Formats: sequence, structure tokens, C-alpha cells
Amino acid sequence: MRAKLNRIPLFSLLLAVVVLYPGSGMSSLVKSESEDFIDWWQHTVFYQIYPRSFKDSNGDGIGDLPGITSKLQYLAETGITATWLSPIFQSPMVDFGYDISDYRKIQPEYGSMEDFQQLIDKAYELGIKIVLDFVPNHSSDEHEWFKKSAAKEPGYEDYYVWVDPKIDEKGERQPPNNWQSVFYGSAWEWHESRQQYYLHQFTKEQPDLNYRNPAVVQAMDDVILFWLNKGVAGFRIDAVNHMFEVESLEDEPLSGKTTDPLSYDYTRHIYTKDLPEVLAMVQHWRQLLDDFSSKHPKGPTRIMMTEAYAGLTTLADYYEDRQGVRGSHLPFNFHFITDVNGDSDARDFVYNVEKWLIYMPRGGHAANWVMGNHDNPRVASRFGPTAVDAMNMLLMTLPGVAVTYNGEELGMQDYRDISWEDTVDPPARYVGEKLFKDVSRDPERTPFQWNNTSNGGFSEAAKTWLPVHPNYKKLNLAAQKLAAKSHYKVYTSLMELRKAAIMRRGRFIIEPISRWVFAFKRSYTNFDSIVTIINVSDKQQLVNLSEFLNQPKKLVVEIAGVESAYEKGDSLLAVAFELNLPPRGGLVLSERCSTAMSAQRRNLVKQLIKSAQVVLVAFLFYNLWRHKWTKVKINQQRF
Repeated sequence: MRAKLNRIPLFSLLLAVVVLYPGSGMSSLVKSESEDFIDWWQHTVFYQIYPRSFKDSNGDGIGDLPGITSKLQYLAETGITATWLSPIFQSPMVDFGYDISDYRKIQPEYGSMEDFQQLIDKAYELGIKIVLDFVPNHSSDEHEWFKKSAAKEPGYEDYYVWVDPKIDEKGERQPPNNWQSVFYGSAWEWHESRQQYYLHQFTKEQPDLNYRNPAVVQAMDDVILFWLNKGVAGFRIDAVNHMFEVESLEDEPLSGKTTDPLSYDYTRHIYTKDLPEVLAMVQHWRQLLDDFSSKHPKGPTRIMMTEAYAGLTTLADYYEDRQGVRGSHLPFNFHFITDVNGDSDARDFVYNVEKWLIYMPRGGHAANWVMGNHDNPRVASRFGPTAVDAMNMLLMTLPGVAVTYNGEELGMQDYRDISWEDTVDPPARYVGEKLFKDVSRDPERTPFQWNNTSNGGFSEAAKTWLPVHPNYKKLNLAAQKLAAKSHYKVYTSLMELRKAAIMRRGRFIIEPISRWVFAFKRSYTNFDSIVTIINVSDKQQLVNLSEFLNQPKKLVVEIAGVESAYEKGDSLLAVAFELNLPPRGGLVLSERCSTAMSAQRRNLVKQLIKSAQVVLVAFLFYNLWRHKWTKVKINQQRF
């Protein structure tokens, strides 16, 4: 009797060990979230908000911080967990915030510091991280630093790049060299009271700071720490590769692209861009951010994204140089903006994806893909309105980080018919009324189209800072939420798909299927593979995937565009694997293989394991209790 009673609890204990031990064979079939964890910034979608055009809360026709706060719930519902705000600092608005007159104050049009703190608090409550657009290359000429530097106040004399004039053979004053402004004209402006030229690589109201002066570096470090202590998760650093120029002030060589000496294309910018000192400054700020993160471990990793239209090898060094020193967490990858367009074929897209992944260093770095921003035409205008879903599929199913410019989830379009009278973009105003439409960035900056009410629901003002695109009556968020199919619903489906472990961890291959169609696959052990197929032509394409795929049992449609003949859940049997893609269309499929475990099956296994654990633990305690009670009865009988 005693031997039998002892065997029962021992068996139960063994069962409990098998079920509850983390390394057991049964529980290891299901990966936990912690086992699949990567740092927040390595797989997020950064949603760029252009504050002036997002939401106006007070009826002045200009977007503001309370307006953004009121729409954070929309971002959360969409699945966004990180957003970066174009500049919100105090500014005379010559370049709409990229000319900062006080780095520690909020632009009054946008609100107050209290409004900013409310935005941070609400974002935190919703699980959204806020990244600020930081503009270190230059300040406004209305900044106190510039005023003090112009007056040669002690400690500020060399805060900016000041140079004596060059005197020509006629005895007339001339700029020191042939450097041009990005926005047209000489990069040098004469300052009458100081009797020297100052450098401005952008507008004359944006004087370049002198980062060869340690006092400037310290001042900017203090600004970064100020905003980190306010609760931001990091910074997008503007025009970072313009921060240093050669001290010799040599003329730059001619490019041969134009005969206009005032055009930025007139010279090759080998002395004003991409100098080695830029990389050292980026690495310095990376260390500052890492140190702050270490001192504040309860918060997220504080990150840096850098804007530099530069060569691939230069951008790869921003990640990590050949000595292994790390710099930018995310050097922005603009190849979908600069290197492909509506005329590109499948090979161009494949090449631009692969070259970034080849040059990006390994070991904890994340790829990133920027499909649009406030400086370039929108996706629907670059590739065509019918390409919106396919381009979002491309952006969101590639490995790494995706960057979405506000409105791209709806397929908003450039408003190219903005009049000269309504045009406000500095480069457009500089070139004049005849040429302004060729260079203006206003068309991609028009207000967000929330609904079909006045001004698209952006503002109740009689006149907004830029006119709303007239197509807002049909193309707006409210209509897309109600529609059976819409760009917005495709976008939210893609956001949901990105939560899957395969999208964080899955291996990646990409190939051109034909001149006009390319496909790529994400694969991960015990998961159905995810296949994305894109048609970049203006014609319907019949696609055969038999050579690209490895004998799947079947293909199932996960996400289809609004113009697609396919619906979510449609199956393609192994006998064919042929499908029709509409012009500029795409599909996201799951590849069902016999060795893969579907998400539904994984969830079922999880529930079964949990239920089994509960039953077996209850059985264990029952047997322990029963054994103890029996022993008491036996002992009572003895006495």
C-alpha cells in the first residue's frame, strides 16, 4: 500500500516538471514574445507628421500641437507606435521651421510647452514614441547666437562661419569662393555691421553654425539633453552631411550639368558635403544618446535617424565605420525616392533593395525604407494613383524599418495647381513665377484630408496656410474607413501583418520574375512564408511563381489591393501558381508548406498547452492532497 501511494505523487511531480520547465519539448514549439524580442526601433513604422498640415485645433488655418494630440488615437488605431514631427521649435518660418530662432521653445503658432507636454503624455499613454526633427546645420538669423556673433560678443565670435571678402581687379567686394546655396544663388551673404560674409548653405536667413568651435558642439549637446529630459525618444537630424566645410575655402570643381553659376548643380560639392568630420559628429551624438539611455534604463532606447542624400558607402559608414564605431541608428535610405520612379522596371527595384542590404553592416543594425517625405512628390504622384497599395506592400513587408509620410496611407496626391499667389515654399519663390511649379514642395505639403467637410476636416478657417487638395471630397480618411476596400484598409492590414514574428525575424530573398514583376519572400522556421509580388508596369501581368517558390502546398491571399480581383483568403492551388496582377498592383500571400505551422494552429497549440498545464497542475495538487489525507488516516488507524 505504501509503495503505491508513493508512486502517485512522484509521477505527478514528473508531469509538472515536464509541463512547467521552460526547456521542455512541448512548450518550445511556441515562441514567446520575449524570445522573439528585438529593440523597438528595429522594426517599427515611423510616421512622419508635418505639423503645419496635420490638424488645426484653433481655426487659424495652421496645424498645431493640440491638433496632433487630438489625432494620436487615430495613429494608435492604425497601428503606429512611433512618429517624428517636422520642426516645432520657435522660428520666423522663412523655411517653415527649418530656420530655428530658439531651440528650447515651441513655435507660438503650434502651441506652448504645456501643449507639447500634453502631447508627450498622451502619446505615452497610447504607446506611441515621439521623435523630433532636429536642425543642427544652421539656425535662423534671428537666433540670439547669430546676433551676438555678428556683434562679436566674447564667446560668440566664431559661432558661425565668417569670412573676409575677396577683392576683384576692379576693387569690388566679392564672395570668397564659388559655393552655391541649395536654394539657388551664392552660399555667402554680406553682413554690413560685421563687415564679413557668412555662410548659408540654404536660405540667407539660415546661417551655418561652426562645428569646429567646441562651444557650438556643447551648446547643441545641451539642446539634445533638454529635449530628451522632456520625454522624446530621439531625433531625426536634418541635412547632417552639410555640417562641415573645408577650412581652405577652395572653389568647388564644375559639374558640367549647367552653365548657370548660381545653380546648385553648377559645381560638385566635394568641399561642402560629406566631409569626414560629419561622421565623427554623428558618432559623438550616438554616444550622447547611448549614455542617456544607460542612465535612464526604464525608458526606451533613445535613437537617431539622419537625413543625408549621400553615396551608399558613406551612408553605410553612418551605421558603423570600419573601426566598428557606431553612428546613426537609421541613416535614411532614400533610394525609393531618388533611384526609382514610375518608369523603373522590376530589375531597378530589386537592385535598389539588394544594394542597401549588401552595404548595410551586420550585427544589430536595421534596414530602413523611406517611400516619401515633405520634400518630394507623393507616392501617388510619382508612381501613379493605382500604385499606392503595391508601394505600401513593398514598404511594409521588407525587413527592417518603414517610414510613412502622413497621408500616404490614404494615397493622397500632390496638388500641382497651387497658384503663384498661394505658393510659399522658399525655392519656388526664388525661381519666380515662370518656373515655380518645377521646384515647389508645396504640392506634397497640403493639409491632411480627414473627411469631406470644409477644408477636408483639417481646419475651420476661411483660408488655410496652403489650399487643401480639391479631391478631398472623395479622397479622405472617413470615406476610406467606410469603404469595403480602400488604401487605408490595405495599410492597416499591412500594419497588422508586421506584428508577426516572421516579419521581424524572417529571412529574405528577392528576385525579378520578369521585366515588370518582382517578388520577395520572408521565411522563418515553423511559420508559413510570406510572399510579396509587385507589378510595376501599366499593364496587367500574368505571373507564374513555380520557379520562385519551393513546392508549396498552396498559396493563400493575405492582402490584396483595392483594384485586385483577389480577396483575402483566396487559395491558389499547387497545380498552377499563376495569377493576374493588375497594372501597378501587388499581392501579399502566405506560402502554405507541410512543414510550416499556421498562425491559427500555433494559437490552438498555445491554448491546448495552457489548458493541459492547468489540468495537470490541478491533478498534481489533488494527488498530493489525497496522499497526505490517506497518510493521516493510516496513522490514525495505527493508534
